[in-house]
Amino acid sequence: MNETAEIGIFGGTGIYDSGLLKESKEITIDTPYGKTSDSITIGEFNGRKVAFMPRHGKKHTIPPHLINYRANIWAFKELGVKRIIAPSAVGSLKDELEPGHFALPSQFIDFTKSRKGSFSEEGRVIHISVADPFCPELQNIVANVINDQDVVMHKDCTYVCIEGPRFSTKAESKFFRTTGADIIGMTLVPECQLAREAQICYMSISTVTDYDVWAEKPVTAKEVMETLSKNVEATKTILTKLIDKIPETKSCACEKALEEAEF
Repeated sequence: MNETAEIGIFGGTGIYDSGLLKESKEITIDTPYGKTSDSITIGEFNGRKVAFMPRHGKKHTIPPHLINYRANIWAFKELGVKRIIAPSAVGSLKDELEPGHFALPSQFIDFTKSRKGSFSEEGRVIHISVADPFCPELQNIVANVINDQDVVMHKDCTYVCIEGPRFSTKAESKFFRTTGADIIGMTLVPECQLAREAQICYMSISTVTDYDVWAEKPVTAKEVMETLSKNVEATKTILTKLIDKIPETKSCACEKALEEAEF
């Protein structure tokens, strides 16, 4: 592998082209787990080598339950990526998290059903710790970056991840609210836990696109995209500021995640 990158970005719904990278080129990587969501764009941003991959494919053709999360994470690992920034779209489970706001998850609750959520296979058992699923260093950096932006960011949110691609029933949505969760989406799991297994720092930045159906305002895919399109530029601004602030050396323990995870 001749190409390398230190920072990886998974483009979420509405962000299919980073538009940030200079001297960029597209590459494809074969993985033991099959094809990645799309080709990977590698380029430079202010002297940092960055890799960008659209999670759903450039034309949004891959539904959340069919994303090959293992291949995507493995490809970033193969490139030498040390930190992953993962924008995504979410619904709100609380009144104060309004469409157009941003949310910073610090915990998740997993309600997915059929996804392959581990690199652990026969002959190798990995009991990864995800008590705190996200890189604390990246969390602190983005929190500081947001303070300088004209956006509303809700910190320390709990993200409910559902299987999709359908939205919730009213009964499900009301149940998810009783868990104390703040936002709901379809892509965080197993992406974040696979990054932990790969010993890559990972953080999610969520754009709130709508109130989930508990609010008696049934959401449509069209409404989600309308809100996202308004927030794409704000998301890209946050990404540019965040990349600039990420130090070259780490102060976290993410790269040691396997030390006590295997028998």
